[in-house]
Amino acid sequence: MDYTFSKGVADLAPSAIREILKFTSAPGVISFAAGNPAPEAFPAEDVARITADIMRECPVEALQYSITEGHPSLREGLTRYMKEKHGVGRNTDALIITSGAQQVMNLTTAALCDPGDVVICECPSFIGSLNAFRAGGVRLAGVPMEEDGMNLNALEDALKTEKRARFIYTIPNFQNPTGITMSLEKRKALYALAKRYGVMILEDNPYGEIRFEGEDVPAIKSLDEDGMVIYAGSFSKVLSPGLRVGYAIAPAPVCAKLIVCKQTQDVHTTILSQMIADRFMRECDFEAHLRRIREIYRHKAGLMMGLMDRFAAPKMTYHRVQGGLFLWCTLPAGVDMPAFCQTAVQNKVALVPGNAFLMEESDPCQSFRVNYSTPTDQQLEQGMEILGELIAKL
Repeated sequence: MDYTFSKGVADLAPSAIREILKFTSAPGVISFAAGNPAPEAFPAEDVARITADIMRECPVEALQYSITEGHPSLREGLTRYMKEKHGVGRNTDALIITSGAQQVMNLTTAALCDPGDVVICECPSFIGSLNAFRAGGVRLAGVPMEEDGMNLNALEDALKTEKRARFIYTIPNFQNPTGITMSLEKRKALYALAKRYGVMILEDNPYGEIRFEGEDVPAIKSLDEDGMVIYAGSFSKVLSPGLRVGYAIAPAPVCAKLIVCKQTQDVHTTILSQMIADRFMRECDFEAHLRRIREIYRHKAGLMMGLMDRFAAPKMTYHRVQGGLFLWCTLPAGVDMPAFCQTAVQNKVALVPGNAFLMEESDPCQSFRVNYSTPTDQQLEQGMEILGELIAKL
């Protein structure tokens, strides 16, 4: 039989970089390529107790269909928490629970974009979001990153040029993959530019709660007096990615469309997962839990950066971080990054070449992304020693 695929899928081909990452599960490979939280960060005993309580006290509610907007108690608790702690959410906003923050990208694209529209993104940016936008038939316009966030001159040029731009996508805290945090000045300027050109902002903040050094920077959504910002949050990095619980806070008319789009995708996010997240926030000391996992990442990030200084300097440079899960490492000009990462995985260390995070994977890139949260301390040291030997040969 001849198969006819949709236009959005017909031109998609397997990524050469994704092929490299297939080797990360091979025996003996130390993976710096994942984006997983540290295994020791999971509050497994609390989750087990809460789950047992739910299944004993209200099993039908946990197993039955529910409303698309999300479990009411969780929505109420999150609305209060985000407003009181982060200044996010106004009376004109609404909140929807999603199947991970990744779904917010799909829903926003479905709600706001027609095929051929443009999404303006940081470059480099999170591959999962870029693929979600691509799947919606949009074109990506990349804006280069600086040490404190997007290059605002390039952003304004994109806003002037791209007449079909529908929203600006940003990860302002410990950006994936670069680890960069956008300054407050740039957040205000980005908001002002979006307002001037009538383009919405999608603020993706999965890492903001795991800042282990420095002071918090106000969310862009906390500046939103004009109903221009969609805020995406998640429990994946602070509780469990396997629960698949995320959320969006958006202007009520936009949220209403996100709800309609979600009804066509999965009806609602798993209710048992929502109830676990809700009870964890209400019954456990959530702030103490955050302090505990921040200490885990403070240790791991400090260890990794020290190992980089020891084994890979000065040929390799990297952006120092104060939170998040990733380090962005840069090699001398002329290094073939996919080839270097292929050599690394052949030597039992898996990396993600920076090309994977660009608007066009074929564009040159001298950087690669490292994840320090998943490996053990011993694996971090072993892996960096191997990388140091490879880098010394360049």
